[in-house]
Amino acid sequence: MTKANEPIFTNPFRPGAGHMPPHLAGRTNDKAEFKRLLDQDVVLENLILTGLRGVGKTVLLETFKPMAISEGWLWVGTDLSETVSVSEDNLAIRLLTDLSVVTSGISQSVQDKKVGFTIGEESKINWNYAKLVKIYNETPGLVADKLKTVLEIVWSLVNQLGKKGIIFAYDEAQNLADNAEKDQYPLSTLLDVFQSLQRKEFRMMLALTGLPTLLPKLVEARTYSERMFRVVFLDRLEDSETKQAIKVPIEKNNCPVRFDENSISTICEVSGGYPYFIQFICKEVYDRWVQQHAEAGQVTSIPVDEIVRKLDADFFSGRWARVTDRQRDVLKIVARMPNPEFTVQEIVTGSHHSSNRPFTNSRVSAILNSLMEAGLVYRNRHGKYRFAVPMFGQFILRHLDDDNEALLW
Repeated sequence: MTKANEPIFTNPFRPGAGHMPPHLAGRTNDKAEFKRLLDQDVVLENLILTGLRGVGKTVLLETFKPMAISEGWLWVGTDLSETVSVSEDNLAIRLLTDLSVVTSGISQSVQDKKVGFTIGEESKINWNYAKLVKIYNETPGLVADKLKTVLEIVWSLVNQLGKKGIIFAYDEAQNLADNAEKDQYPLSTLLDVFQSLQRKEFRMMLALTGLPTLLPKLVEARTYSERMFRVVFLDRLEDSETKQAIKVPIEKNNCPVRFDENSISTICEVSGGYPYFIQFICKEVYDRWVQQHAEAGQVTSIPVDEIVRKLDADFFSGRWARVTDRQRDVLKIVARMPNPEFTVQEIVTGSHHSSNRPFTNSRVSAILNSLMEAGLVYRNRHGKYRFAVPMFGQFILRHLDDDNEALLW
């Protein structure tokens, strides 16, 4: 048993949206690729960090931040919410707000104009948000023209300070979109502004993270987008990396309980190598151990059924609850397919075998478009579709029976 004077074990595992794990396993090649982008003298490639939910995009982007700062880059950015897509002005305000965080620490001494034969007093310009917005508002032209003017002025200041450049890092970038119906094109404006600045050899780089729907949206807005970005697709961890993500936090925190090899293999299998699921499962196991007051040195077991049911309720159920009945019918057909990729025609064919209400091609296409907007599926470059949520198909298969679904929901 744990002695009274021994420190209470604190569970190191942290499942959550963007929470830094106790040990970032793998991703060595991805870090090396970002380091290569940082070494560009002329920005020819920006970064897209993409992948399914739960693969650690936000965490890796946060890991890139100190790398960039150590290389002499300034770092600005935040999450991109849907409100940024309301108008081009909203996009501009977002960029200026984030930029002002780093420019507000820059002050510039200027000499007042001479009055007669007397030299005026020296004053300082503070490059805060109010100053950036003032320049923006006083610049004639379109939103893109205004933004370019502000960013060019800021670049001259940053360059004088000896900084390498500025990285504009935005998470959840798949939320950014043009709105032709309202004659608002914030996504196109963003791409136009940065392409223009980079052609002038201003080192201002975009680092965008988002679901796999992100790159197609960029290319649809501006066809040259594909040449502007280096796409890094984050996939599940290898078994060896998954084992590191499990073992290292336990060893670092002097955990009194250890997993045996069978338990580790079980976590690798149940988690699928997805970082969020690894954190979720390990946290549940150690919370269970603490509550049961197990003896130190004991090898803890993995309550697979209980953890999977909790994962279904905590991670999958909210997404499934927002899906319509006909969308569910499509997803159920897809979940039964042997391959991870699927086409419209395959769904139509499957509906004739498994449903009393078969689908037409046009109906399936419309439903898939809705599911893409909901972030549940995405279309790859080959025109085929995939789930955008990891292991979503397995979840659906577990709850195909209506009685089981009723019990869960």
